[in-house]
Amino acid sequence: MIDIGLIRNDTQAVAAALKKRGCDADLDAILALDKTRRDIIGRTETLKAEKNKVSADIPRLKKAGENVEPIFAKMRELGDEIAANDEKLKAADDALRHALLCLPNIPDADVVAGGKENNEVVKVWGKKPEFDFPIKNHVDLCESLHLIDYERGVKLAGNGSWLYTGRGAILEWALLTYFIKTHAKDGYTFILPPHMLNYECGLGAGQFPKFEDDVYRVDTADGTAKRFMLPTAETALVNLYRGEILQESDLPKKLFAYTPCYRKEAGSYRAEERGMIRGHQFDKVEMVQVTTPDNSKAAFEELVNKACALVEGLGLHYRLSKLAAGDCSASMARTYDIEIWIPSMGIYKEVSSVSNANDYQARRNMTRYRAADGKISYVHTLNGSGLATSRVLPAIVEQNQNKDGSFTVPEVLREFVGTDVLR
Repeated sequence: MIDIGLIRNDTQAVAAALKKRGCDADLDAILALDKTRRDIIGRTETLKAEKNKVSADIPRLKKAGENVEPIFAKMRELGDEIAANDEKLKAADDALRHALLCLPNIPDADVVAGGKENNEVVKVWGKKPEFDFPIKNHVDLCESLHLIDYERGVKLAGNGSWLYTGRGAILEWALLTYFIKTHAKDGYTFILPPHMLNYECGLGAGQFPKFEDDVYRVDTADGTAKRFMLPTAETALVNLYRGEILQESDLPKKLFAYTPCYRKEAGSYRAEERGMIRGHQFDKVEMVQVTTPDNSKAAFEELVNKACALVEGLGLHYRLSKLAAGDCSASMARTYDIEIWIPSMGIYKEVSSVSNANDYQARRNMTRYRAADGKISYVHTLNGSGLATSRVLPAIVEQNQNKDGSFTVPEVLREFVGTDVLR
């Protein structure tokens, strides 16, 4: 959530920053709501002061034997108006908060305007694999090697679903184990969060209210609670300290979680979305840091380097792209994507997004910290996939495929898979 003080004091700069995203926000309407709210507060404070002054006259008038009933009538009148203003203030607060919650984050100053056409490749690692034989796509390879059963996955859950079977399930678990062991070794705390979250989690992470329709909602038995299936573990992790004031000495918090991710976006029939590239459920290990503003830049670089190192450890060719403002998700001030090469498609596909929300999420979920001098400020929250498997596995199979239809298992996975080559 954007600080209303920033909008109030530098409206044009905020409007220009949001325009980089292609967002023409009606900041004048927000400022009008803010003025209404402040006017109500001002009027209420005046009424309370007047009520206190009138009340102070009662003992003196009683002592003088004067009639105090007019004073009591005046106090009742003032009390009624104060109560009415309290209701108006709540309505004004709710309207202003809703308007602010619907605004996307302000992009960092160095993030360029526009959409994905303005994304910048900042790093390329490894060499594109070359083959002296006709290559197969990951769907055919996984089916011929009995790693993935697409047909029965669709039978169980519909389009955009698959199931891992036999050695495919082992390979998937090997990837997750590799990610988990790496993060734990790096000193990150392993979290296994609930998969079903309350509405406040979506609100605090910045996905609600604007993107409520993008998640799978869950109805509770009594129908009183609004819950949903997490689209990413970030939604849970950035809410762990919601409403809390942390000590600066306890920061940064370095966390990671494994969860399936549940999303409404379905697979399509386009060639670049076939197989496991896009689906309703996929596995992901997610990294999150909660830190001070001063450490925010270093935390972002650490997360980027960690995500890149995981792909490099698998020996897979990829590129790192800095996203333009319009291609960053609404909650994020900056994002770098790690994009992996899928040979059969001839394109790169994102396997990790590393993002910094600055204090945007912290303002929404009231996560703060107390500095050594006692000052209380909002934390910064950062997240990064480390990694999502549903595109890593296709890249492993395709980039390492052999002429006989087998593929070479990355060295870091062999102790888990139990073989050098799957055939």
